Amino acid sequence: MENKSKKIDSLPEILTLQEACEILNCHPNTLRNWDNEGTLKAIRFGKRGDRRYRKEDILKIFNK
Repeated sequence: MENKSKKIDSLPEILTLQEACEILNCHPNTLRNWDNEGTLKAIRFGKRGDRRYRKEDILKIFNK
């Protein structure tokens, strides 16, 4: 656990979908569903509307 928390501390403040999935150990569709339900809101970037997540929001879920 200590090693994982060091890795989390070194991450940027805005995470990609893949980075968030690695931290939460879940499938990308889970995060997409949570965004659609309002459980974990994503920030949308670019023309395609790629999802990005705030590290603080991911850590709140991770620490539950």
